[in-house]
Amino acid sequence: MIGFFIALISGALMSVQGVFNTQVTKSSSIWVANAFVQFTALLVCILAWLFTDRSSFGALFKVEPKYMLLGGAIGAFITYTVIKSMELLGPAKAVMLIVIAQLAVAYVIELLGWFGTEKQPFEWRKVIGMLIAIGGVVIFKWEN
Repeated sequence: MIGFFIALISGALMSVQGVFNTQVTKSSSIWVANAFVQFTALLVCILAWLFTDRSSFGALFKVEPKYMLLGGAIGAFITYTVIKSMELLGPAKAVMLIVIAQLAVAYVIELLGWFGTEKQPFEWRKVIGMLIAIGGVVIFKWEN
């Protein structure tokens, strides 16, 4: 149950962050805003590390396969694409499309067992759920 609430908090924070970042971009540029976001995230992570676990950064050199270390670089592009989509579509439409894309890609990753995930069997109910979500976007976007 705690995972459910953490996921809800994550979604809410992502939406708020996207709006904040889009507003910061209006006063600077998208890459300046993105750099600031990543830098402040680094500071928060270092402070959290100092007060919580203090495990060795050397463990990062043991990560295999090495491409798994690209999460931060991917994060920079996530921030960029969230800012641009919110700027061009508005927060609600952008977040709906982002969530559907996350769901679809996550399901493909599970189906194929990519990146070390446990391979899951195909289930029509999950595909139907995604189609319903896509239908929700169409209804939400529908203008009279």
